[in-house]
Amino acid sequence: MSLGTTAAPELRQQTDPTLRVAHAGLAVVLLLLLAFLAAPLGAILKQALEDSSGRFVGLANFIAYAQTPALLDSLANSLWVSALVTLIVIPLAFAFAYSLTRSRMRFKPLFRGITLLPLLAPSLLSAISLIYWFGNQGVLKGPMQALGFDEIYGAPGIVLAECFAVFPHALMILVTALAAADGRLYEAADAMGTRTWRRFFTITLPGAKYGLISAALVTFTLVITDFGIPKVIGGNFNMLATDVFKLVIGQQDFQRGAVVALLLLAPAVFTFAVDRSVAARQTALLTARAVPYRPKPKFWRDGLATAFCLLMAALVLAMMGMAVFASFASFWPYNLAPTLNHYTMGLVDAEVGTAFLNSLTMAAGTAVFGTLLVFSGAYLLEKTQGAGPLRGSVRLLAMLPMAVPGLVLGLGYIFFFNAPGNPLGGLYHTMTLLTVCTIAHFYTTGHLTAVTALKALDAEFEAVSASLKVPFWVTFRRVTLPICTPAMIDIARYFFINAMTTISAVVFLYSPETKVAAIAILNLDEAGEMGAAAACAVMITAASSVAMLAFTALGWWVDRRTQAWRA
Repeated sequence: MSLGTTAAPELRQQTDPTLRVAHAGLAVVLLLLLAFLAAPLGAILKQALEDSSGRFVGLANFIAYAQTPALLDSLANSLWVSALVTLIVIPLAFAFAYSLTRSRMRFKPLFRGITLLPLLAPSLLSAISLIYWFGNQGVLKGPMQALGFDEIYGAPGIVLAECFAVFPHALMILVTALAAADGRLYEAADAMGTRTWRRFFTITLPGAKYGLISAALVTFTLVITDFGIPKVIGGNFNMLATDVFKLVIGQQDFQRGAVVALLLLAPAVFTFAVDRSVAARQTALLTARAVPYRPKPKFWRDGLATAFCLLMAALVLAMMGMAVFASFASFWPYNLAPTLNHYTMGLVDAEVGTAFLNSLTMAAGTAVFGTLLVFSGAYLLEKTQGAGPLRGSVRLLAMLPMAVPGLVLGLGYIFFFNAPGNPLGGLYHTMTLLTVCTIAHFYTTGHLTAVTALKALDAEFEAVSASLKVPFWVTFRRVTLPICTPAMIDIARYFFINAMTTISAVVFLYSPETKVAAIAILNLDEAGEMGAAAACAVMITAASSVAMLAFTALGWWVDRRTQAWRA
């Protein structure tokens, strides 16, 4: 058996003609990543180094940016707002994750499910809800002024809305970090009579430090690159993401817009590099002898955990509930009788119905074609041999989208696909391009999911297939695909939900015929139709929720059909 295993790569490279097919498939994946990821990013860099007539000017555009006080203020605003949101969200998410994993409180699945609801909604929903709560005609406008806040528009609204939007992202990371605990350490601490606070600072916190770092980096990056919330509730408070939109769409200043886009790219790249460095230094928290940690009942701790989770869940439901309530209110705030006028007006008069169908079309295309591309590419990388340079290039480009904000990628698509003489220019303003851009934007997470599933399969399958001269696609169809189907469903669900709620990746690319529902919310907000905007956000959330349930049901059915061997 060992002989077959060690000889398999050499045998495949020398005698298996199907390996050429695998290399051709990798080449196709590489060409797609170059055309729809690397080339648009290169177009941004090219634009930043040229003037309006296309002449190379080096760093002149960057120097001009540094001499513009208003743009520098936007940079400072983005940095301190992102830092403040991170400082607020990480302790709250850590406390919530700690309550879920280190207490014996009841209703844990319910609390976690409620706090994950913002993932199913566009980020704009939180901004719209805050306007109804604290805006000029908000329910709590008076109490807010009594506390010394004149209005919610600007930095206060951005900070609060971003906290709501990014909380679930930080929570998922921290729950994973805290769930990996060796119960023997806590048993030893109890045997030595260690105080609770000392045990927390010497065992719990050090064990979760990598999760805390990752959560902080993800939170900071999500906030500094977000476009929707500052656009809706930012008022005159400028940030880098809104500056890009104003420079490109409002002023047609593509050179300076490219400079700001590269500035947006810098923190994301830095975050990615730090996260990779931290992950490389991380040691295993659980060994083969580890014992699962099971917290003991403690009345005061469980009571505090329940109270805190109730408070956080109530805030999430209040934010979601206000958007739903406002979408049915007849005429805010004078006539709150329920009506479907906002849904009717949005769907018919404002043509949101067409945009909603476009969103469903784009999300379905992203889920189907994105899953096929991602899983095929990951399989060819992990389960075939040879073509080292080709393989390394695909790996590098597959990880690149994690460090590229959606707004930057969308801007690169403008510069690349709208360039004269580009043979792919016919894709501009089409639903195909919106779908491709969304796949490229979320490619890395799907790729990592697929790689994780494939690495769980023993290489013996491919080795035996090679020794028997069985083509790799037969092994893929009969062995790999059935075993990895649950992971493919997870990838498709991830693509669909994010395609329904994304704004930044497609805000530059739509036409009147290809406008999607998330963009329609922006247009309704700009037109002063807040009720219809809330209705559209609720519709997106409802569609995402239905899709989540459908994917869950599909996953359950697939598990019964293909995963019986695990039992």
